Amino acid sequence: MLRLGKKQEFKRNFGFWSALALVSVYMATWEFVLVSLSLGFSNGGFAGLLWCYIPATLCFASVTASLAEMASMAPTSGGQYHWTSEFAPPQYQRVLSYASGWLSSLGLLSSVAAGNFISALQVQALVNVYLPDLAFTQWQTTLMMIALGVVTIILNTRTAPILPALEIASLYVHVLGFVVIAIVVLVLCPKNSPTDVFLTFTNTSGYDSMAAAILMSQVYVFWCIIGSDSVTHISEEVSDASINVPRSMWWSYVGNAISGFGMLIVLLFCVGPIEDVLESQTAYLQLFDRTGSTGIAFFLSVVLFIALYVGNITALATCSREMFAFARDHGLPFSCWLGKIDRHWKIPLNAVYTASGIVFLLSLIVLGSTLTFNIITSIALLSLLSTYMLSIGCVLWRRLSGEPLPHARWSLGRWGIPINAFALTYSSFIIVFCCMPTKLPVTVLNANWAPALWAGFILFAIGYYLFWGRNYYTAPVSFILGHRAQEDAMQSST
Repeated sequence: MLRLGKKQEFKRNFGFWSALALVSVYMATWEFVLVSLSLGFSNGGFAGLLWCYIPATLCFASVTASLAEMASMAPTSGGQYHWTSEFAPPQYQRVLSYASGWLSSLGLLSSVAAGNFISALQVQALVNVYLPDLAFTQWQTTLMMIALGVVTIILNTRTAPILPALEIASLYVHVLGFVVIAIVVLVLCPKNSPTDVFLTFTNTSGYDSMAAAILMSQVYVFWCIIGSDSVTHISEEVSDASINVPRSMWWSYVGNAISGFGMLIVLLFCVGPIEDVLESQTAYLQLFDRTGSTGIAFFLSVVLFIALYVGNITALATCSREMFAFARDHGLPFSCWLGKIDRHWKIPLNAVYTASGIVFLLSLIVLGSTLTFNIITSIALLSLLSTYMLSIGCVLWRRLSGEPLPHARWSLGRWGIPINAFALTYSSFIIVFCCMPTKLPVTVLNANWAPALWAGFILFAIGYYLFWGRNYYTAPVSFILGHRAQEDAMQSST
């Protein structure tokens, strides 16, 4: 914190295991494999999704490794926007870090809102296990989202002193939930043949090329493996952060990628014929129903709900810390208020309440249109990928230009340039597919509106920067340079 020119305001009560738990339950890879990855079955079928998952997770590991190294160099709650500021070319440090900060805030707020929405849908699915004909209204969905959000606020504030212990307990839920669901489903469900799972490709996406359809399914895979950077935003609460934060990032990614692959195999063998899956809106309920017992299906749904909901606690903690850090550098409106730490609780209460308030406002959109809400939250992936590209591109520029980098205890060493270069190239490749429609022909219902909203938000951030930010925003690198100047002055006087 001294090198970064910041004051230590948080209590460092997270160790390696609690940090690992936090990022593991936030990623929730095997849970999202069940809940959302099945949407990609139209882009390649069982075999297409399986053979897309493996290379996608291997390639994306380069992105995680690059981010982990930067977290070791500068473990700060600012995360990507700080790294962009410190490593970018001097003439672009301020504007690029400002853009990264806004995109991080947008991506994390969208993630929290999406998490509440998914949890509300799971509550409805639990009810539908016993009352399959009951249809929920949009206002009921909105109320569920707000109620779940209120519980998340309480767990992020009143239980803040025991949050590390709560995260470790959540990790047990994450691990045991995987074991319980996998074993029960494998034992009780009828199985698909290995040929169906490994060799049968199905393309109902509308794309003429099977290869194009399978490449499009990467978008669904990334929903399951993105998020290892979440722990960077609590770096100022982690002891020995320069080594514990990158280690927790890397090993949580490895563990989640492996467990996600295991659950994908279970899903493909046990979910039933591809034709039934394509017609189903909730493939995981179809999977649980195939156990042959309503009670078991309800129990497994409860396990899945708990495993996913604990990730919402982490999502709000991550989002509030990033907003606090950005406000601390005067990057957001009402920065003086948002950038405060509560003296009693030692957490940014104002940022927690503000982030939750924005999410509640987003929840009200469901009253008018679920489609509109889905469109808004879909920009989370594009926003977070943008921040990855900015920060990785800046550290790669620093390496190629021969400029010195801060010491990293978790370092890529001589592999830094090729790994950073591959990570940047692959992220650019991914973001192209994130901007394309997942199905053809394009209609209002299946159109990919995220790129338009993403571009609109970037224009808004640029306008806000020109109107306000350029006069008040202080790039994090300024504090580092200020600290160096003080050191130089002290040495000169000595």
